[in-house]
Amino acid sequence: MTGRVTLVGAGPGDPGLITVRGLEALRSCDAVVHDRLVALELVDEAPADAIRVDREALSQEEINRLRVRLARQDLDVVRLKGGDPFLFGRGGEEALALVRAGVPFEVVPGVSSLASVPAAAGIPVTHRGVSSQVTIVNGHGPLEFAALATVPGTVVAFMGLRRLEELASGLIEHGRPADTPAAVIASGTLPEQRVVVAPLARIADAAAELEPPALVVVGDVVALGAALGSLAALAA
Repeated sequence: MTGRVTLVGAGPGDPGLITVRGLEALRSCDAVVHDRLVALELVDEAPADAIRVDREALSQEEINRLRVRLARQDLDVVRLKGGDPFLFGRGGEEALALVRAGVPFEVVPGVSSLASVPAAAGIPVTHRGVSSQVTIVNGHGPLEFAALATVPGTVVAFMGLRRLEELASGLIEHGRPADTPAAVIASGTLPEQRVVVAPLARIADAAAELEPPALVVVGDVVALGAALGSLAALAA
């Protein structure tokens, strides 16, 4: 007998943002392998006798082998990943490893940080008449500044905090106006969320005290955040 593996997106941080389907899978699993940034409240939703593994000390290859081994012990495994498994979550790699091993699996999409974290800061990544296009980049990978500087709409950088100065200067050097609104949102959707907004030329200095995880948003939609934040405060 072989169990199955379910790749579950845990959402951007707030444990309440996991999907109903994801929570159902978590509550009925025999083992859960979870990312470091996943809320412990979600890990605790697994049955009391379920195996719990924090993947922090494991390499990607070790994670792949572990899930296969657990499934071949006829256990139903939840691989609990931050955000959405297929958006900078290496979910495709993990799914391919299961295909190669002949282990049945399911993917339960999660709420991605792409739009939810800016939304939590009052920033819509698209807005009629302001931005009809979103370009996403991985801050840990190569950055094509010439293309990013001229692409219309909003630029969202995942894992870009450590390279924020390089990102800002590269965009400006290749033509993005220095006064383009920019924002950095740290610990988005969580109670400790912090938001820094500044012109692109000054965003690195303004966000110098922030710590990962953080999302970087560049574009005119950032300017809407102040207005939306004021309206939200009035509504409260």
